[in-house]
Amino acid sequence: METFPIFRTLRYVPEESKDKVIPDEDVLGTLLKVFQALFLNDLNKQSDILTILPEPVKSKYQDLLALQHQRVNLLENRHQQQCVFKPEEILYKTLGFSVARATSSLISAGRGVFITKGLVPKGAVVSMYPGTIYQKYEPIFFQSIGNPFIFRCLDGVLIDGNDKGISKVVYRSCSGRDRVGPLKMSDSTWLTSEIHNPLAVGQYVNNCSNDRAANVCYQEFEVPAVFPVELKQYLPNIAYSYAKQSPLRCVVLVALRDIKQGEELFSNYYTIVS
Repeated sequence: METFPIFRTLRYVPEESKDKVIPDEDVLGTLLKVFQALFLNDLNKQSDILTILPEPVKSKYQDLLALQHQRVNLLENRHQQQCVFKPEEILYKTLGFSVARATSSLISAGRGVFITKGLVPKGAVVSMYPGTIYQKYEPIFFQSIGNPFIFRCLDGVLIDGNDKGISKVVYRSCSGRDRVGPLKMSDSTWLTSEIHNPLAVGQYVNNCSNDRAANVCYQEFEVPAVFPVELKQYLPNIAYSYAKQSPLRCVVLVALRDIKQGEELFSNYYTIVS
């Protein structure tokens, strides 16, 4: 049996539990909604990508951008219309809340993840667990030494969410390997202080304690092969193996109840008993 250096990675799933808290269609819908908003917000820097997209896809974004400008004209002045919003602001405008890392309220827990603005409704996707994806047969011994950010999926697949050391080097290497011209197949900005996908902070969500009940839980999600190629630049996961693995494994955190502004997220490694 594989073991890792910290309890944060342990996960037990009783047979009577169900794997999905919300339908995969809802997860996909949320990711597409957020990623599309991020893409539109940064459209001026997407010219290289737009030139190689099929005309119907390109026209879709141009139409969406025009509609967005019409709405902005009704609500804001011209100067504000020309502003490019920060990713966390896009998340708030899209889903009604924003999240960020900060010092945890738990003693000696390091950093945690908080709702910095708005309200998270029950059943909402509140963050993603970024990192390199390893199949059960792939080597991860050296990456796992002293690493508190390795997440074990139900089928034994591992996600290394460490943003430092050898884990960081491996992720960057795999991300560069899979890039196709201007098209990025994954997001590597979660390794930096300038995160383009504001949801990619799930590895810093602390486990619940005796006096802190869980308000989020993990749900595995397979990214469909038809996922828009221009939006893959916001996916914070990459497969370790060079062989293309389809679909891509992702893990999201789903709210178990309404979560208010200022609250810290605490995870539950158990799935929900049906």
